[in-house]
Amino acid sequence: MQISSRFTLAVHIFACIDTFKDEYKVTSDFLAGSTNVNPVIVRKILGQLKAAGLVTVARGTGGTWIPKPLNEITFLDIYRAVDCVEKGELFHFHENPSTQCPVGKNIHNILDEKLDRVQQAMEKELESITLEDVKRDTQKFMKAENKEVE
Repeated sequence: MQISSRFTLAVHIFACIDTFKDEYKVTSDFLAGSTNVNPVIVRKILGQLKAAGLVTVARGTGGTWIPKPLNEITFLDIYRAVDCVEKGELFHFHENPSTQCPVGKNIHNILDEKLDRVQQAMEKELESITLEDVKRDTQKFMKAENKEVE
């Protein structure tokens, strides 16, 4: 099972907002053009990011911007804002393991702590990456493309 694509879509949205903020009014339609995703989905994600205080959205065609420094927004902030996993749990257990089976009745005791450690490790890594890292890489790849075109 994969983490929802809302996470990577949200990071893509941030990269566009930062990259194009001085050239264009960054609207959900503009972002939909870059992400190739329906503007309604983009608006839903923007709403989640706004609720988390990670973006500011002007109503109508006012545009979107990032209200705080990129080095203060981590992948973990974004991950949590867009609800990538159900109930905040990365791993979802299958329903009703057999209580008659010695493995089934103990599977939570067997796995819960291990899966919690895996999720904590992933969240620690997400917390170590910021949108500043994304900006740096975006600029690097855009420069490389420009050199290829010349």
